[in-house]
Amino acid sequence: MMSHDALRMTVIQLAPGADKVRNIEQARGLIEAAVAQDRPDLVALPEIWTCLGGDRATKFAAAETLPGPGNAGETGGAAYEFLREMARRHKIHVHGGSIGELGGETLFNTTLVFDPDGVEIARYRKIHLFDIVTPDGQGYRESAIYGAGDKIVTFRLGSATVGLSICYDMRFPELYLALRRAGADIVLVPAAFTLQTGKDHWEVLLRARAIETQCWVAAPACTGTHYDGSNVPRVTYGNSLIVDPWGIVSARCSDGPGFVTARIDLAKSARYRTDMPVLEHRKLV
Repeated sequence: MMSHDALRMTVIQLAPGADKVRNIEQARGLIEAAVAQDRPDLVALPEIWTCLGGDRATKFAAAETLPGPGNAGETGGAAYEFLREMARRHKIHVHGGSIGELGGETLFNTTLVFDPDGVEIARYRKIHLFDIVTPDGQGYRESAIYGAGDKIVTFRLGSATVGLSICYDMRFPELYLALRRAGADIVLVPAAFTLQTGKDHWEVLLRARAIETQCWVAAPACTGTHYDGSNVPRVTYGNSLIVDPWGIVSARCSDGPGFVTARIDLAKSARYRTDMPVLEHRKLV
């Protein structure tokens, strides 16, 4: 049971590909191991872990039509029901990283959160889409397949408020300021960060978001190599992190699939916010 001022949070690091069934089984094994070893209050998965790679048809085939929000009785797709099952079985909160959500002719990159009764309590669609060229010349155009969300989302975890974001969102500090103003104590950032950008920007951006918001930041990530629709290899950076509100890395995954757990001390962030009230000092935004 989580205490009033502290909880245990686990970030799961996966090496997914385009095979949804295999990805779910990989996630199952790591969640089961994390629960047995670390007894977390919440486990969090990476971005788009159900189908990383493949062509447009593969992504649409792996995506799911989601039940109405909060509907514990309506059956969802394979990933949705897997996440619900993990929450119910282990009596924990499960943050589903993000999965492909079917939305007519487009997809959404969508986070789902389930409480220990298996009830969906939060749903967030990624706002900022990854349309960039990396330093090695590889191009990414997320908006060719996915639509963008337009709402910030938080949920309650014990006495904490948790804000939701996904991967490329982390480059836009105004989102994290909005989450802090919405009461966030913790922000989750599931990701499939590229190696090219990750080696220079991953840790520094996550630590910056933690420092400026005085929030705990937890970032479960994909690792390893997958292949796009043209069979071009794409390498994700891994290095899943949990960062404290002072910007110190509290926990980090090693290479390869795995997990890491940290004790989230909410009194620490409360103390930092009292001693250095940066939110009250803001003048331009």
